[in-house]
Amino acid sequence: MSTLVVDTLTGKSTATTLTIGSTPVVSASANSLTIRGEGSAQTSVQQGLAKAWIKFDMSSSFTTEDSFNVSSLDDDGTGDFGLNFSNNMSNANYSAPASAGEDNANVLTNFGTVSTSSMDGQTRQTQANAASDKANNSVCILGDLA
Repeated sequence: MSTLVVDTLTGKSTATTLTIGSTPVVSASANSLTIRGEGSAQTSVQQGLAKAWIKFDMSSSFTTEDSFNVSSLDDDGTGDFGLNFSNNMSNANYSAPASAGEDNANVLTNFGTVSTSSMDGQTRQTQANAASDKANNSVCILGDLA
């Protein structure tokens, strides 16, 4: 195995395509990297990354089990939680897919106040239509960092 150490790679033509194996990696502009995904479609690497995520337990102890770019988790009451980001989002229009519950009990997650630095959520037991502290909660933040 050989090691190649360089500061800059420049294409032989004006194109800025670099191929690794059989996958073309294209740098379209500063701070933007696209890669060919399935078929011939190109995918933005930055847009495709989760900007923050957390897995936490609200049932017996309000604890963060693992996280990325989340500075703290707030216990705001039964079924209510708040997430504070380590690095802000560029706007409050990000996507936050979530899951909650450990017992197939039809639990859903609602989101309240959303800002560039934090968000509030609630887990609810759908049969009882009541806020409920559950284990195995997950939230993923997709969008642009500030």
